[in-house]
Amino acid sequence: MGQTSLQTGGNPPTIEELEDLAFELRSKLLHLCGTYEGAVHIGGDLSAADIFTVLYNYGLNVDPTDIANPARDRFVLSKGHAAVCMYIAMAMRGFFSYDGIVETYGQLDSAYGMHPCKVQLPGVECSTGSLGHGLPLAVGMALSARGRGEGHRVFCLLGDGETGEGSVWEAAMAARSNELGNLVAFIDRNRQLMTSFAEERIVFEPYPDKWAAFGWNVVNVDGHDMRQLVEALDALPAADSNRPTVVICDTVKGKGVDFMERNLAWHAGSLGPADLERAMAALEASREKESV
Repeated sequence: MGQTSLQTGGNPPTIEELEDLAFELRSKLLHLCGTYEGAVHIGGDLSAADIFTVLYNYGLNVDPTDIANPARDRFVLSKGHAAVCMYIAMAMRGFFSYDGIVETYGQLDSAYGMHPCKVQLPGVECSTGSLGHGLPLAVGMALSARGRGEGHRVFCLLGDGETGEGSVWEAAMAARSNELGNLVAFIDRNRQLMTSFAEERIVFEPYPDKWAAFGWNVVNVDGHDMRQLVEALDALPAADSNRPTVVICDTVKGKGVDFMERNLAWHAGSLGPADLERAMAALEASREKESV
């Protein structure tokens, strides 16, 4: 795949370059969390950081200088509370300024709300926030593209917790029934809800089998292994094929910061100066450990 722009020319980033971008994304997330006075959904942002990185820098066929191009791929963030991670990934891709996010995030009339709004922020394809709605919206967008004879893909990122909602499975059934091979869902399978671990409240397993039973092409990856994420994108069936694809990403909530990882207290939170310093040191240590 490796199409990072509707413009021609240029080589797609390497695995190492994507890993560096993911580290930068996490660093900027922590910086924002340390400067914003309110709570940031930092746990789920960190679990999805590698997915956002590979989508915006490798998978999505988009051009930040031509956001209305009809041939562009569409992206729907179903887990809308991860909006700040998407904003930063988009800023790093060239859609707008990272400094603007830090200066205005969460403020009245800011384009960078806690959930994304397409009216406030050009480049956002869909306003989201109420969980369970993103995939149905993406199905409609993919079906519309088919009806118009357009060849782009529609990508949707969901949290695993929201897939306990019936609207997700109605959409999954509709996608297969309408043979929407142009639809790709990514699941941030971090196995945590807001106040509990997923399997304590809802039995999801056998999770891949559920998607397969609905007729989807199912791909399982380590959601923090950039090579596996790239290979999953490279192996996507053609957009004119007849089966939607779901990429189930095994992730860790709070990934990269040891005191946040798998810690229910860090679904959302803020960082004071000392905590920010500690978090950045943990992120650096995690990177060094993974590079050995």
